[in-house]
Amino acid sequence: MNRYGPRIAALQRRAERDRERIERGDREIGPDDASTYLREGVGPSIWLYVEGRTGGRMVQFSPAELAALERAMNAWLECYTRCYGVELEANFSIREAAELLLETRNVDDVGQLLTGVPLR
Repeated sequence: MNRYGPRIAALQRRAERDRERIERGDREIGPDDASTYLREGVGPSIWLYVEGRTGGRMVQFSPAELAALERAMNAWLECYTRCYGVELEANFSIREAAELLLETRNVDDVGQLLTGVPLR
């Protein structure tokens, strides 16, 4: 396991907890909460992938690590869309999200472009 494994596992656990809280309705959420899920969840997930791919050495994420990272990112994207009252089963690739982040340099744009929420 590379040095990213524990970080990926922590991200996935946090994402699952956040999604479970939303599904249970533990607190009211709305559009004002959406960018928190992007900045504190989606962004760090994507950035970990970018860091591993551009940090001087190309990190070979194991298939399990890559899947866990994508599950975390997608869970937070589902939390993000729920803030707008939209239920989405997110299934985006971390690579696609990373390319968008590098292109736009804005995680809020990445969330909107991937999910189409909110409508522009």
